[in-house]
Amino acid sequence: MRKKLAALMLTGAIALAPMQPAYALFGVGDVVIDPTNLAQNILTAARTLEMINNQITQLQNEAQMLINQGRNLANLPHSSLARLRSIMQQTEDLLGEAQRVGYVVSEIERVFTEQYGDAAATGDFAAMNANAEARWRTSVAGYEDALKVQAGVVGNIEATRTELSTLVSQSQGAVGALQAAQAGNQLLALQSQQMTDLTAAIAAQNRADALDAARRASAEAQGRENLNRFLDYGSGYTPTAVTMFR
Repeated sequence: MRKKLAALMLTGAIALAPMQPAYALFGVGDVVIDPTNLAQNILTAARTLEMINNQITQLQNEAQMLINQGRNLANLPHSSLARLRSIMQQTEDLLGEAQRVGYVVSEIERVFTEQYGDAAATGDFAAMNANAEARWRTSVAGYEDALKVQAGVVGNIEATRTELSTLVSQSQGAVGALQAAQAGNQLLALQSQQMTDLTAAIAAQNRADALDAARRASAEAQGRENLNRFLDYGSGYTPTAVTMFR
């Protein structure tokens, strides 16, 4: 750019140099100006000056383009990734604290085989009562777990709101395309974190409802079995000979 400017300045100096007047051959000592030559010289100087101005404008545009490219390549100074990971980890930890029956398929199958459905109507009276109490405790624990997860999700609202305000501010103050794109990506990550919290809350509540529904269904099966056992008179009365008064 310095070389281009030096060349332009030299060209302008040559173009704007004083024009040599045309000397006529008429008369001794008389100086006559040629209007045609003067007009051509002025037109040439004007065109040269316009060319210099255009080249200066072009250099300014190229410099501005380089500045804009530098801004477009600038990274966003703020990152919410660590904070979002921490929030999601807290929600995951709450889900991992599920009592008695967790979210593992094999564990659910084992517990339901041992305590729910047909298992509720098997065993002696003491065993059925023990299973009924275990199912009741599982339902209570399920609702407690759901409340814990919901409390954790509500507690994340303030942190999410703070991150949202920060990211929106960073997006609005972005100086280049890269910063704007990075702010947009972090806003999408924040939205994903909110959806994760919502999914966790729904899963915990549905788990509690499902456990309680399974408890009620098992209680009905146990009640029918208890009634059948109560109404079972065995072989009934069989008449026999009785000797009295010897």
